[in-house]
Amino acid sequence: MKHTLSILVEDESGVLSRISCLFARRGFNIDSLAVGPAEIDGISRMTISVRGNNRIIEQLVKQLNKLINILHVQNVTNIPCVERELILIKVNATQEDRSSILEIANIFRAKVVDLSINSLILEISGDPGKIFTIQQLLNQYKIIQIARTGKIILVRDSKVNTEFLKMADYKKESIYIAR
Repeated sequence: MKHTLSILVEDESGVLSRISCLFARRGFNIDSLAVGPAEIDGISRMTISVRGNNRIIEQLVKQLNKLINILHVQNVTNIPCVERELILIKVNATQEDRSSILEIANIFRAKVVDLSINSLILEISGDPGKIFTIQQLLNQYKIIQIARTGKIILVRDSKVNTEFLKMADYKKESIYIAR
């Protein structure tokens, strides 16, 4: 199972190295990692996605909490969060394909950030599902390059789980279609 960890750390050199070494020693591969300044000067927020079962992730969280410069570790996997990623995709865009690619971009609210005779670069931000879907759709046009950030998250104070709401809407639609 994929888990998401939110970690507050002191903004000091070597913190990322100690964290990545802990993951390596435990045999974990980090699926995604995003680091940036937090709301307090001198503090950074890390969002790490990693695969593992619940018991192993609990042990990993305990070990992370013991590291120097770690202020707070939270497994936010089952907590309602807002999650976003950013991706830049350079797509082969022939004259014949350009309008179809731009139509896909429009549907996903992607921005065209560069355009040349043979290619275009799209900027897309959104939840990981949206990023995955547009990438799959653009594969048919030959993706030349991709640069993708790691997932970033903030816990929802409202405690509303939008994934649950999506499933509830899907079930309502399924019932309506079945009738």
